[in-house]
Amino acid sequence: MIRKLMDAIREKQAPVVVGLDPSLSFVPHFLLEEAAKEFEAPLEIAAEAVWRFNRALIDAVADIVPAVKPQIAMYEQFGIPGLAVYKKTIDYSHEKGLLVIADVKRGDIGSTSLAYAAAHLGKVAVGEEKAAPFDADFATVNPYLGIDGIQPFLDVCNEHDRGIFVLVKTSNPSSGEFQDRLLDNGKHLYEEVGEKVSAWGLTSMDGSYSNVGAVVGATYPEEAARLRSLMPHTFILAPGYGAQGAAAADLKSFFDANGEGAIVNSSRGIIAAYKKPAYASCGEKGFADAARAAAQDMVRDLRSVL
Repeated sequence: MIRKLMDAIREKQAPVVVGLDPSLSFVPHFLLEEAAKEFEAPLEIAAEAVWRFNRALIDAVADIVPAVKPQIAMYEQFGIPGLAVYKKTIDYSHEKGLLVIADVKRGDIGSTSLAYAAAHLGKVAVGEEKAAPFDADFATVNPYLGIDGIQPFLDVCNEHDRGIFVLVKTSNPSSGEFQDRLLDNGKHLYEEVGEKVSAWGLTSMDGSYSNVGAVVGATYPEEAARLRSLMPHTFILAPGYGAQGAAAADLKSFFDANGEGAIVNSSRGIIAAYKKPAYASCGEKGFADAARAAAQDMVRDLRSVL
């Protein structure tokens, strides 16, 4: 699966993934008004507005980026209607030729971990039939429980040609409370996790890179440089560009010598671009045009340093 992502990045010359994290504060009010004409229940209204928002965004960026990354919590907050929109978003993204990174951050053990893996990446047997519940291409995974939590995902990835991104050094300011802890062997915890991810990845290679990737925050370029050397075959998902403060110049160390090996996420910086002064001329009803322009600007920005 990682080879498919790399091929899509090369084809579009855009190592960019758009985070579909539809907080209602990002959804234009007119979409809520339109949804309210067809639905009465508040959660159904919200979910329908989010669906219309996502569909327009996907249409706007599908030809310029290789992937999208829906964050499941932004859909779960609207209950069952929200989860239905999460699934519709994945399916529509696939229809438009996009790969989907499910930002679910799952982490458990045994049968529970296997159920998570099957739900998001694999298939579930129902009698003699097998069905794919959510059918994403990649999922984010928490490594805190060790290989017991990762192995079920590895098994599903190898069976169904899917991939995972394991949390290694996250972009949030307090990530260092645990991830930067210095261990007795002289390594930081994030380095130890990075080496584990690299080793796990050897069981699921797909060309020069593994289907087992790593999440490394764009806000930590020095740590990324260290991890890039520790994980030579590990593809990096880098959140934190734009709204969280990372710039293109911070991201060069995330990529390999060929300018490959990483994809950079932007969520609100693209999907809520119409709220930013630079794209305000698009107006609320031109939110999708603003998103497209912001995505194009991000692509150009990254190309300038790669």
